[in-house]
Amino acid sequence: MTESGVRPLISVADLQERLASDRPPVLLDVRWRLGGPPGIDAYRAGHLPGAAFIDLDTDLAGPAGTGAGGRHPLPEYGVFETAMRRVGLHDGQLAVAYDDAGATVAARLWWLLRYFGHDKVAVLDGGVAAWTAAGQPLTADTPRPAPGDFTAGPGGHMPVLDDAAAAALARSGYLFDARAAERYRGEVEPIDPAAGHIPGAISAPATGNLASDGALLPPAGLRARFAALGLPPPGTRSTGEVEGGTASQPAVGAYCGSGVTAAQEVLALELAGQRAALYVGSWSAWSADPARPVATGREPG
Repeated sequence: MTESGVRPLISVADLQERLASDRPPVLLDVRWRLGGPPGIDAYRAGHLPGAAFIDLDTDLAGPAGTGAGGRHPLPEYGVFETAMRRVGLHDGQLAVAYDDAGATVAARLWWLLRYFGHDKVAVLDGGVAAWTAAGQPLTADTPRPAPGDFTAGPGGHMPVLDDAAAAALARSGYLFDARAAERYRGEVEPIDPAAGHIPGAISAPATGNLASDGALLPPAGLRARFAALGLPPPGTRSTGEVEGGTASQPAVGAYCGSGVTAAQEVLALELAGQRAALYVGSWSAWSADPARPVATGREPG
C-alpha cells in the first residue's frame, strides 16, 4: 500500500464500487503488443465502459533510440502530463490501468504515475479477462472526458537504475530479468542487438508472477516465488546488499527488453514487500553497446 492508502492492485468488485461513487476513478486502457497489432485496435473493438486509451509508444515513452534510453525511454514530464490531462485525470484522483497481458503493460503506467508523484493509481488485477469473467460488459463507445488538471512532478519518486548501477546490482544485489527464459539464456533474441543477459542477473520471467487466470499471485505466493529465486524475505539482512539496501530491504532491481515488462516485476516485488528499482533502458540499452559484457546460459554468469 502506498502512503496515500491506495493498494497497487484493484479487483473487479472494488472497481465497480468505486465507479459508482461520487468521485469515480479514471479508467485507462493500456493494451499493447510487441510487434503489433496496435493496442488501439483492441480498444476500438471493445473496452471497459468509460475507459480512455493510452498509447505506450507515444504517451508512456520518449522517442526510441539507442544508448541510455533504450527502446522505451522515460517520457518528458510535459508529454506525460499532457497525456494524463487529455484523459481527464485530476490531481488526487484515482487512476486505474488495465491491459490484456498480465499487467505487463498496465504496470508501466502504474510505475510512471508513481514516478511522477501521483500515488493514487492501481492496476486492475486480471485485466480485461477478469472484467468479462465477472459478467461485466465491454463497449465500443469512445468517451470524451473534460481535460484534467494532473500535474507531473519532476520525477524520481520511484527508484531507477542506469547502466552502471544495473551492472553493479547484478553482482552485489539482486537484479531480476523479467524476459522469457529463452531470451535470458541467449537462445533467441527477436529484436535487440545481442542475445543473452546482464552478467549476474537472475532469470525471473514476468509470467511467473501470474496465476492461471492471468491475475497476479497473492503476496504470499509472490514472496515464495522470489524466495525460490534467492531473494531474502522482507526483514532479513542480506550479505549481498549494495547502496540503497537496508537491514530490512536488500537492494533489488528489475529489467526486461525495454523497461516495460519489468515494471510488472517491480509491481510484483512491491506486493511481495520488496522495494525494487527499474532499469529503464533494460536489455535494449545494455545490448546497444557491443563493449558491454553478455552472459548466456541458465546461470547468472
